[in-house]
Amino acid sequence: MEIRDLRSLVAVARTGSFTQAAKDLGYTQSAVSQHIANLERTVGRTLLTRRPVRLTEVGSRLAEHAAHVVLRIDVATTELAAIDDETAEVRVAMTPLADSRHIARALRSVRSASTGARMRMVTCSASVALARVASGDCDLALVDGIVASSSPLVLAEAGLLRSFVVGEEELVVVVPDDHPLRGDSIDLDALTDAQWVIAPDLVCSLPELLHLPPSAVAASATATFTFDGTDLMTLLELVAAGHGLALLPRRVCSLVDGVRTLRVRRPNLVNRTELLVLRSAIDRHRTIITALQG
Repeated sequence: MEIRDLRSLVAVARTGSFTQAAKDLGYTQSAVSQHIANLERTVGRTLLTRRPVRLTEVGSRLAEHAAHVVLRIDVATTELAAIDDETAEVRVAMTPLADSRHIARALRSVRSASTGARMRMVTCSASVALARVASGDCDLALVDGIVASSSPLVLAEAGLLRSFVVGEEELVVVVPDDHPLRGDSIDLDALTDAQWVIAPDLVCSLPELLHLPPSAVAASATATFTFDGTDLMTLLELVAAGHGLALLPRRVCSLVDGVRTLRVRRPNLVNRTELLVLRSAIDRHRTIITALQG
């Protein structure tokens, strides 16, 4: 199996689209199709359906293994390239809801310690942030996720990247001002029939993520507003207009008028932010890591 073929499978599995996979990889769409066809000939099985694009059971299993293979190759290539890399630029990939206050302060320490140091930051999904660090496109990744309090994010194979806890933030349910819910707190299981604004790229308001019962997921799936974007102000405006509820860190909920927040009593969930770095690059970025942990 060729690594480029495996890359194409991983990209299609991640994006659900040949077009987007080709864009992400810098290939043509026909090249991605050819790479998938090569894999299908190699394994002698159909890996995905084309319309709609959907992985078969065999395709899902191979994509899972391929993701690990691609990640390991990217990490190895990046570590070799870093041996002679003298760049003074610090490149950080971060998810939209990651607690950027910490990294902003940490990067100030870097600029103080290194005259002329340049900074570059990009916002992307957790999977893309992980891939950027593995491939060497970024030095660090700041990634967030909703987990039980004090539970780690499961982001990469042990031994490839090292994660450092940046912080945990309180989660709140965001509702429009005129919503009939009253009080200042609520249990999430009381919202099994609620409408949610689902924003997959922001990892918020997903009933599946909150481990609600299947009946709640089914009910919500038929009565939700999906927002395929990362702009927080737009998301909050959708909530204010009554399109559904959202689950967000309290810190970001004051961006617009017309919404209020309810503290989550149960389950005990937080929005956790972690810093990811290649194990071989820890010493190079010790200043940032120390600043983040301080």
